[in-house]
Amino acid sequence: MNITLSIPDWVARELSSYPEHLPTHEDRMRMIIHFSKLNFEYGTGGPFAAGVFEQNTGKIISIGVNIVVPSNCSSAHAEIMALSIAQKKRKTFDLGSPGMVSHELVVNWRPCAMCYGAVLWSGIRLLVIAGSGKVLEKITGFDEGPIHPDWKEELKKRNIDVIDNVLSEEACKVFHAFTEGNGFVYNPSRGDPLK
Repeated sequence: MNITLSIPDWVARELSSYPEHLPTHEDRMRMIIHFSKLNFEYGTGGPFAAGVFEQNTGKIISIGVNIVVPSNCSSAHAEIMALSIAQKKRKTFDLGSPGMVSHELVVNWRPCAMCYGAVLWSGIRLLVIAGSGKVLEKITGFDEGPIHPDWKEELKKRNIDVIDNVLSEEACKVFHAFTEGNGFVYNPSRGDPLK
């Protein structure tokens, strides 16, 4: 058996309009927020995007968008896609391998429970997020799952720094637009709650 997950064609077209390097975290986040908006506008997934960049130079390594619904794959979140593409491009499962430049992951909100685990395993050295509270869940209705209460400290213990609240208001505008446009919220069916 094989599994193939593909980023929508529009991502490459859109990416071609950007420079190879984005110098600031705000520049990188602005691009990710733009891709998150385009993803639901094009009907190719939820309002989520992520990118892997060289930490010091801002070189774009990969862009991922959420493709859960069109791919029929619950793990096809933006972070998973971006990290997987970067690892394939770099020919390593560990983006923090000795002798390799430091990489960062930029996401338009704190990763869900699954993607948080992927961050731990990826080898990135910095996680840059637009926000981290329950705001996303309140606006959209997505269930992001349980996260360790000291999640930032747990990342720090593993040499992964966090920069939070980068263009948070801009990210929330996209979530509001998704909700106002009756975007599809694909939380899993859970059956009867545990008693």
